[in-house]
Amino acid sequence: MPAALGLSIILLTMVIRLALWPLTTTQLKSSKKMAELKPHLDRIKTDHGHDKVRHQQEISKLYKEHGVNPLAGCLPLLLQIPVFIALYQVLLRIVDFGNGDFVTRINSQLYFSLLNLKELPSTNFLGLSLAAKPSEWSTVGFLILLIPVITGVLQFVQSKMLSPQTTSTKAVVKKEGSGEKKESMEDTMASMQSQMTLIMPAMIAFFSYGFPVGLSLYWNTFTVIGIVQQYKISGTGGLDKYLPEKWRKSGQ
Repeated sequence: MPAALGLSIILLTMVIRLALWPLTTTQLKSSKKMAELKPHLDRIKTDHGHDKVRHQQEISKLYKEHGVNPLAGCLPLLLQIPVFIALYQVLLRIVDFGNGDFVTRINSQLYFSLLNLKELPSTNFLGLSLAAKPSEWSTVGFLILLIPVITGVLQFVQSKMLSPQTTSTKAVVKKEGSGEKKESMEDTMASMQSQMTLIMPAMIAFFSYGFPVGLSLYWNTFTVIGIVQQYKISGTGGLDKYLPEKWRKSGQ
């Protein structure tokens, strides 16, 4: 079946995303709560910053009172790493071993003969080879260079949605009247966060330049579903300033 491998990757990604949906929902809600608790965290830092033990105790107490787990975002990421590695190995082996012995080796590992393969699925999907790398654009065509660009843009959108609206955060800080020094620190942290929303997408786009297109298909499908979930739960976040008023959403 033409495009079977590409459709299989998309279906696999959707299944993984649905399986991780509850964990990701918990992560997004926890991140939203942590953003809302930022004024309290700033106050704790001001009051107990000189005492590291008391500072940590107060933060732990605050998280416990509001049901926040700062490590909630780690598990969904860790669970998809084995899938990412396995998919990378599959794409490499399809290219390295070809159709002959590799098909025989696969069939020998199957429990049911009905699942036996006659040949490996085609790696072509939407005019591109899923086993090709954007770094090979001189031989496969410049169109493949769109892949890292799309990957970077999607990652930028998701990163911006994860970041809180800077206007609301500044308003809270000024309302507390914490002084020029605290506002300066707040501006520095906001600047660092803004830089990270540019650096991380650029890094992921750079990595996708050297990885097979099939991995970018998996990652981008995962990201698109994540953007939809994020929009439903947390709204558009820091992406607000790039969107028309009618598309903005503050989340649940």
